[in-house]
Amino acid sequence: MIKHIKEFIKRNELDGYIIPKNDHYFTEYSEINNLNKVSNFTGSAGFALILVNKNYLFVDGRYTLQAKKEAGKNFKILEIPFKWPKDLVVVKDKKIGFDPKLFTKEILFKYFENKVNLIPISYKFKNRPPKKIHKFFNLKKSIIGETPNSKIKKISNFLNKKKIDYLYVSASENVNWLLNIRGKDLPNSPLANCKLIITKNKKLFFFSDLNKASLLKNGIFNKIFFLKTKHFFKTINSLANRSFCIDKNTCSLYEETILKTNFKIVSYIDPIYQLKSIKNKTEITNTQNAHIKDGVALTKFLYWFKHRKKATTEKKVEKKLEQFRKISKDYMYPSFDTIAGSGPNGAIIHYKSNNLSNRKINKNDLLLIDSGGQYKWGTTDVTRTISSGKVPQIVKNNFTRVLKGHMAVINCDLKKNYNGFLIDKLARKYLLNVGLDYSHGTGHGVGFFLNVHEGPQAISKYNYVTLKKGMILSNEPGYYKKNSYGIRIENLIFVDRIKNKLIFRNLTYAPIDIDLVNFEMLTNFEKRYLFDYHLDVYFRISKFLNRKEKKWLVSLIN
Repeated sequence: MIKHIKEFIKRNELDGYIIPKNDHYFTEYSEINNLNKVSNFTGSAGFALILVNKNYLFVDGRYTLQAKKEAGKNFKILEIPFKWPKDLVVVKDKKIGFDPKLFTKEILFKYFENKVNLIPISYKFKNRPPKKIHKFFNLKKSIIGETPNSKIKKISNFLNKKKIDYLYVSASENVNWLLNIRGKDLPNSPLANCKLIITKNKKLFFFSDLNKASLLKNGIFNKIFFLKTKHFFKTINSLANRSFCIDKNTCSLYEETILKTNFKIVSYIDPIYQLKSIKNKTEITNTQNAHIKDGVALTKFLYWFKHRKKATTEKKVEKKLEQFRKISKDYMYPSFDTIAGSGPNGAIIHYKSNNLSNRKINKNDLLLIDSGGQYKWGTTDVTRTISSGKVPQIVKNNFTRVLKGHMAVINCDLKKNYNGFLIDKLARKYLLNVGLDYSHGTGHGVGFFLNVHEGPQAISKYNYVTLKKGMILSNEPGYYKKNSYGIRIENLIFVDRIKNKLIFRNLTYAPIDIDLVNFEMLTNFEKRYLFDYHLDVYFRISKFLNRKEKKWLVSLIN
């Protein structure tokens, strides 16, 4: 594959070509993954820059070890945000080709800052069409808590207030939210791939595969013009030449260029992101119900792992957890590929077991298992670090430091720590005190029966979005010792309000391995929190457990 791309580069008199992970819908997970074809890298984020004589793979801190293992033979691995293509002197003033349908103007500037000549040209990858067409479907108000009409009215009011004529919704997740629809166009998200133009007068132009959208043409959807994706340009030409709002993160340079020929772009921020991030009471309740089902599955799994008699492997562990989740009739499929890293594999932050790496789990190994599910109706994501044997004191101490950071997040004062940047500092405090840290964010936003990763809110060094009631995030500090072990403790949490005070509440109900805790390092407040948390877990899920599982869960309440 690399050889063919280099031939393409030479044939078109280029100096290099850049290949993203995303498809033209800019989703995190997609069945089309050209980056994997080129590099063998299986992570969920990254991009490659192939030059005539050198190949670079750019990934963030979650994937550096993984990228070196999977792609290090043919690519030099560089970590973002510390290194970008613009930092490579070798590409200065060179001609770099790119597919204009797969990059936004924002992304290209971040990568190159006008230091190269960017040449829009498409390298044609051979991608097979999906084997099965999954129909889009509607979600009722009893599931969502709000009708499409209500949401469309909010967008219309926004456009009229801002004096904008059209909004181009290029992010499928935002169209799904607006119209209360879902599908199965992604491996792990109930997402319908589609795009939308909405006018200030509530007229909607819906672009998708019409075979998939056939079930939507009823009720509210009779007021929508259903169009094939290829009719985007024709539709644009039929509109009056006025103002547009687009999304800088998912409107491709190709689409932006088309729009700019006839319209004035007056905003680059899709207002749906903010609206979607704030879950209503119905969405929170349904998410809580999904987490109870998920907590039962995870607790049964943890009991099995701690009390198993036979040796096991990472692959068997993945299958066992999936079996427990499938007990629930409302479970659909994983919300992402399960991460089950034992011993040194646990130090690879987003490790994915395969036939070569699949490791026998020894009794005294740490197992880091990060997994989640798509349920009717809710999205879960949880990480536990566990062991069924003895571990060194230094490992227990580091686990306890991670736990203290985890508890600092859930118990923080949201009036003082009102955004992810401020909260992230609290999570790292106990590791930084002894010179340790982790190379990923502390938390990401989560969708309602949508993507497991959702913005704009997050808990990280770079996120300044003010947290509001109804936002769901993950709380997942960690620590990773290269070639030795990994630790991460993750719950999903949401912002609630008691009287006039904002607080975090847990959504995840699954025990934490107290065998790994050094209780001498905990304050009385932290001990009480751990007691109360396990008591809450017991009251919520114990009726779904057998006698032995209940007895074990009770033993954790100390």
